[in-house]
Amino acid sequence: MLIGLLLALPPAIAQKRIAFQTLDGRRLRGPDIDRLVQQLMDTARVPGLAVALLQDNQVRYLKTYGFRNLETRAPLEPTTAMYAASFSKAVFAYLVMQLVQEKRLDLDKPLHEYLSKPLPDYEAYQDLAGDERWKRLTARQCLTHTTGLPNWRWIAPDKKLRFKFEPGQQYWYSGEGLQVLQLVVETIMQQSLTQLSAARVFTPLGMTRTSYVWQPAFEANYAIGYDEQGQPLPKRKRTKAGAAGSMETTPADYALFLAAVMQNKGLLLATKAEMTRAQVRIPYRAQFGPLATVAAPDSNRAIRLAYGLGWGTFDSPYGHAYFKEGHDDGWENHSVVFQDRRKALLLMSNSSNADKIFRELLAKLLGDQTTPWEWEDYVPYNAGPGR
Repeated sequence: MLIGLLLALPPAIAQKRIAFQTLDGRRLRGPDIDRLVQQLMDTARVPGLAVALLQDNQVRYLKTYGFRNLETRAPLEPTTAMYAASFSKAVFAYLVMQLVQEKRLDLDKPLHEYLSKPLPDYEAYQDLAGDERWKRLTARQCLTHTTGLPNWRWIAPDKKLRFKFEPGQQYWYSGEGLQVLQLVVETIMQQSLTQLSAARVFTPLGMTRTSYVWQPAFEANYAIGYDEQGQPLPKRKRTKAGAAGSMETTPADYALFLAAVMQNKGLLLATKAEMTRAQVRIPYRAQFGPLATVAAPDSNRAIRLAYGLGWGTFDSPYGHAYFKEGHDDGWENHSVVFQDRRKALLLMSNSSNADKIFRELLAKLLGDQTTPWEWEDYVPYNAGPGR
């Protein structure tokens, strides 16, 4: 089953008129996209998937396939609330960069100087008492994932927060770093992230069904996440805003956000360029797991894989690109923008299996053969032993 929103045209007309030109010069039409997406979903057992194609910095194609709830057979729709996972970080980075351009926040000023008391005096950071490296943390380190803090403290056997590396030493993906920056932003602005994001991002951009906390309006139309065996997972309706990963959004809303970033809405051109330029190289084989500090293959060095401020970056035959993903059990999301070609692809799914088809979707729908799929662990569903 598929539900579509195509250039706000009647579905029958839009199906015939859609003609997206890929990076490598192919022209895609609606029926061709449908056949490819549905075949991949069926093969990899993906219950629901949203696809948005952006061209000339505008949403040209947005369509949802499959189901938001397999038990009730309720369809996934462009307005279905879905867990954004780490898409939350990209939105937060966009908000932070507004404060930077307003000179309310300095990317390189030690964050503790914005706080009314030492960081370990806050209950959430008392584990850092006795380790004064927290005094060296900056907003730039938080957004480039170079704080030296772990992704999440609960991964440690004792659930304690401690530094893994020296601040600024190397890239290491860290949700904890984003949470520290959230505390600072809320302190500076004397408003909650929920309030700030609504006033500065969601309302101005028309993202009417997006929030960092669960909203009653989501109840009538939200997606259930499914694990790799196709089993439903409990729906978390988050009541505490987290910059690193609490956001709920819809395919239509997030496509609007992606277009806004591409169009420099809300940010000066120089600010947006600073956000999306390569700032710290990533010379490692994988983003997560035991290979996250193992030297990367030549392919990753060739594309100059790096991190900007809240977004990953790489170079391609089609120019500079920036991207953001969002992963959790039952949820797989990916977005990538090729800024010189003014094209982008957004993928959102309520299935742990969806990342197994992302490599093929990137290649066939966008013409993107450069995204570092091995670093992302986008192992194709049909990869044999040893890949």
